[in-house]
Amino acid sequence: MDLNTACMKTLSIILAGGRGSRLKQLTDNRSKPAVPIAGKYKIIDFPLSNCINSGMRRIAVLTQYRSHTLNQHVQRGWNFLRSDFNEFIELWPAQQLTGGNWYQGTADAVYQNLTMIDGLDSEYVLILAGDHVYKQDYSIMLKEHIESGADVTVACIEVPVQEADQFGIMHVDENDNIIAFEEKPSSPPTMPGNPNVSLASMGIYIFNTKFLCEHLKSDAIDAASSHDFGKDLIPLFVGRSNIKAHHFSNSVIANESFPNKPYWRDVGTLTAYWESNMDLTKLVPELDLYDEEWPIRTAQYQRPAAKFNYNYEERIGTALNSVVSAGCIVSGSTVEQSILFNNVRVNSYSHVNKSVVLPRCDIGRHCRLNRVVVDSDCHIPEGTVIGEDPIADAARFYRNSDGITLVTQDMIEALVEK
Repeated sequence: MDLNTACMKTLSIILAGGRGSRLKQLTDNRSKPAVPIAGKYKIIDFPLSNCINSGMRRIAVLTQYRSHTLNQHVQRGWNFLRSDFNEFIELWPAQQLTGGNWYQGTADAVYQNLTMIDGLDSEYVLILAGDHVYKQDYSIMLKEHIESGADVTVACIEVPVQEADQFGIMHVDENDNIIAFEEKPSSPPTMPGNPNVSLASMGIYIFNTKFLCEHLKSDAIDAASSHDFGKDLIPLFVGRSNIKAHHFSNSVIANESFPNKPYWRDVGTLTAYWESNMDLTKLVPELDLYDEEWPIRTAQYQRPAAKFNYNYEERIGTALNSVVSAGCIVSGSTVEQSILFNNVRVNSYSHVNKSVVLPRCDIGRHCRLNRVVVDSDCHIPEGTVIGEDPIADAARFYRNSDGITLVTQDMIEALVEK
């Protein structure tokens, strides 16, 4: 079987049902994969784009928690595949087909959709998280999986050994056979021949379909299991099945400016989300969104170009080291090292610094924002100052231990009511 045929025989399953509670109020009304990122995208655009660019065009998106925004985005922005060529991107909501429970874990989410999987005649199943930001050619990982004769292949990324206690760590031999798995170990195993790094699981798996289905059925009746790939199934396979590690560096779409720094981010916390956006304001970001050979797609809407108004003393519309998206108006204000998503307006005499402003926000005159994440549809009142007084910020908004302040419209309205 050639690689193109193997890709068409692969079902890609994106696990997109998570709430992402560590993102706090950003996920009150949307699932984590639907959170906006990088100026114009949503997080789920990255695994979806990787699938399409890798030649994998049979994709199921498993949804559950507050999925309306995600459903709408996928339906409007990702409906271009050809069903007559057996291509599709389908939304598979939790239908409680196996009883009255919602998805109990990542493995259970796939298990509850076995009927649909059985009907698709796939030979391989690619399991992906819907909440990571990276660029990867899955076809390279699939080729390695097939050639190795593995039952399951786990994508792994090298992490400094001093940071390995934050991840699920794979212990491999010289041939990349996984011989042990430890969740957040205090004394992590290192790579053969390199004592400075460990191999961390990325939550990306390729299974032979028959092998996967058999073990999902066994796991479903195991009362002691939490029905999670990382916690239950992957450790179970070690020493019993042919389980291989795939090095992310072999399939990453590398940035030529950073050939030895594969970019992968889990944006699961408010600080990680802020940092991922701030990465893009650098002169040369590690994540290259300007690569025409590996485009990141998204839903496109008709919007005017960004506009900058006024050129008077103390009232100059300007943006420095920033990403300013379509539909924005920077009117007599300064935006510095920040990201403005679509249709944001920053009014005169305001200063926005090191901040992430989501779509359709209006920042009033004489405001100062520093290290702030502003949720969609916020109207920041004139004269508001955020990011200079930690005590005041924590009393009015949500401020984490890293000094990042999250602002939502509900928080603003609560202040007005007081």
